[in-house]
Amino acid sequence: AEFILDFCMHEMSIAINIIDIATREAVKAKAKKVNSIDIEIGSLSGVVVEALDFALQIAVKDSILESAEVNIMEICGRAKCNQCSKEFELKDLYEICPLCGSPDITILQGQEMRVKTMNIQ
Repeated sequence: AEFILDFCMHEMSIAINIIDIATREAVKAKAKKVNSIDIEIGSLSGVVVEALDFALQIAVKDSILESAEVNIMEICGRAKCNQCSKEFELKDLYEICPLCGSPDITILQGQEMRVKTMNIQ
């Protein structure tokens, strides 16, 4: 049970940060309501999308996002080999190049965690 609690607390803190960002931006824009918010989460970010979605459902109560449509988009991991320049899908941070076997890779995408867009009024 302790592992599950720790697991959810990570996503809950991210959910609270998302609400803080949305609130700050809405106040800047003098908005009264957020209609929708689009969030991008990379598959290599360490965030479990389902747990974040659950945490957001709880955390948005009494916030500017309470009635907003929340869209979480998962971004697949991609890398480029620094030896042979092959680009490939990356499912794990410690993969090697599937073409030449080199561990010398650069992650191109998949570590994102950001609020992409918000629709406000």
